[in-house]
Amino acid sequence: MGTRTIVTSQPDVECDVCERRLLRGEQPDIFLAAGRRRTVCELCAPRAAHEGWLRETSQSSVELPPMRPRRGRSLFDRFRQGARPAEGETPPAAVEAPYDLFDAPPDSAPPRRVKAEPARAGAGASTRPEELPAEPSQGQLILERALDVFNAGEYPRRVSGVARSLGAPVVNVRSAEHHAEVVRIVVAWELCWYRYEVDLTDGSAAAAVAHGQGTELSELTREEYEGNALAHESGALTLAQ
Repeated sequence: MGTRTIVTSQPDVECDVCERRLLRGEQPDIFLAAGRRRTVCELCAPRAAHEGWLRETSQSSVELPPMRPRRGRSLFDRFRQGARPAEGETPPAAVEAPYDLFDAPPDSAPPRRVKAEPARAGAGASTRPEELPAEPSQGQLILERALDVFNAGEYPRRVSGVARSLGAPVVNVRSAEHHAEVVRIVVAWELCWYRYEVDLTDGSAAAAVAHGQGTELSELTREEYEGNALAHESGALTLAQ
């Protein structure tokens, strides 16, 4: 008499929903999801059905849901895809897209382009040409000529040296009372002052000549201490603008 082998174990089966190992004698249900067979216990069968899984024993045909169009496609592309006929079918009439969503109808006039016009001048704006700067007077030309003579001499070096110690001076340039072409130049600080004179009547031989110096501002007249010119770092003098 041969020996009989008794098998008391069964292969382990797990639920694909709760991942629980099924007990001996427990019958699972088979569902289809994403094209694969899923093993589901009796307790999880309602949950699987709620998730849209289909029973393998269902009489209804299993069909995959239609694929959704890719995101990012325009509305016009979706219209064209929907209007494309299937193979072997008569193409339907073309779907006319609303012109307010896409292009304007062919018979409509193209949009007018408005040309920007330059801003008009206001009622109170002046239409006269710009006024030219006034020409320097004869007296100003004489003062500028005298400063050119002064700057060409030796005294700007003295002005520059004192200014490095005492700061910027007060400079007054004016014509003498007895002759317009005799120009007096006063350069003053709080601690000292210098007076120069340029006689333009000498023509090309005109030069700056020292005519006095002092340490008290009270020795100057009020007019001589009124600044109307500037001293530069180099000691050169120019009329104030």
